[in-house]
Amino acid sequence: MLVLTRRANQSIVIGHDVVVTVLEVRGDQVRLGIKAPREVTVHREEVYAEIQRENRQAAIGPEVAFDMDLPLPTPRPPAKPSS
Repeated sequence: MLVLTRRANQSIVIGHDVVVTVLEVRGDQVRLGIKAPREVTVHREEVYAEIQRENRQAAIGPEVAFDMDLPLPTPRPPAKPSS
């Protein structure tokens, strides 16, 4: 991990097109401004973790969301057409 010290109104550049600027330092909080191209997504870490969790659950599918200790429901045989 790279550790940098910056003051208010100072920036760091990530890659060629992402600029992170310290806007304000107040107590134990730091306000950051992030300038990045539209195609670069920027999320708070906890939001990103939630997005990843939801994506994994969607990829698994709802059938795996059942409690694995319970038996799966038995499918009903197709209804016989009435003549």
